[in-house]
Amino acid sequence: MTISTVTIVGAGYMGGGIAQVLAIAGLDVTLADVSVETANASLERLRNEAREFEAQGLFAPGSADLVEKNISAGRTIEEAVADVDLVEEAVFERLDVKRQVLGLISEHARPDTIIGTNTSTIPVKELESAVKHPERFLTVHFSNPAPFIPGVELVAGEATTPETVAAVKALLERSGNQGAQVADTPGMVLNRLQYVLLKEAMSIVEEGVATKEDVDTIVRTTFGFRLGFFGPFAIADQAGLDVYANCFETFENAFGERLATPQLLKDAVAADRKGVKNGAGLLGTYDEATSAELVAYRNNAYAKMSQLLAELGPAPKAS
Repeated sequence: MTISTVTIVGAGYMGGGIAQVLAIAGLDVTLADVSVETANASLERLRNEAREFEAQGLFAPGSADLVEKNISAGRTIEEAVADVDLVEEAVFERLDVKRQVLGLISEHARPDTIIGTNTSTIPVKELESAVKHPERFLTVHFSNPAPFIPGVELVAGEATTPETVAAVKALLERSGNQGAQVADTPGMVLNRLQYVLLKEAMSIVEEGVATKEDVDTIVRTTFGFRLGFFGPFAIADQAGLDVYANCFETFENAFGERLATPQLLKDAVAADRKGVKNGAGLLGTYDEATSAELVAYRNNAYAKMSQLLAELGPAPKAS
């Protein structure tokens, strides 16, 4: 199935951003919300916003015209979902509200319409019973602001067909997004990692180890600096898995089981997989040419990031 028509139910900043992304990719997008008036107001905001983004160089030339041309509103939810290929639910993160909206969508959509939810934490298994024909239902989790964050989490339920997932992956490729399919578990991957970082950051402040401001500085100027280019497994491969294992010993001695050495890391080191430095890491093998290319890419990426940050200057701060 090729997706060419989409309705976004929930026309706030999250849903509106998704609508802009898909409209710029050339899809026919309809916005719907609790009332026609709300959807119409959101459409006007999105059009103005797209013109501003284009003028600022954040959108490519011609993007505002595509938003103007390809996004419409003016219909109820029931009308807007009646004959489209994909409906993306983007209402706020409450289980009862999402179930109610998903039930309404599946009541009025075609039986073959793919239904996605933009939930950031709720498992598919807690939502799918609200949907008729759950084989066409899955999580399609964009991040805010959707026009500028390319990653999208995909979660299939037990009933979701491979064809449904494939159709959404093809859509994301067309829109310039990067889809990653993960298991059906609370928080998925993005927020499970993000909330663990926030929890540990708050513990550090509560213990008096550092101030909130200094924690933020350390995160954004050290490992956070790398994360736009490499994920944690790639970073570990570059740093040295044996080094990580030694560091985990210190953590385990200080903090106990909470920061004990992961079995995945123990197994890698036991198998003499130390990362890039000996050509065998968590992500696979690295020959000499690949290792050299990786180091060159890394150095170039970090230098460019430093230049970008210098060009942008510091972010506005709370008073």
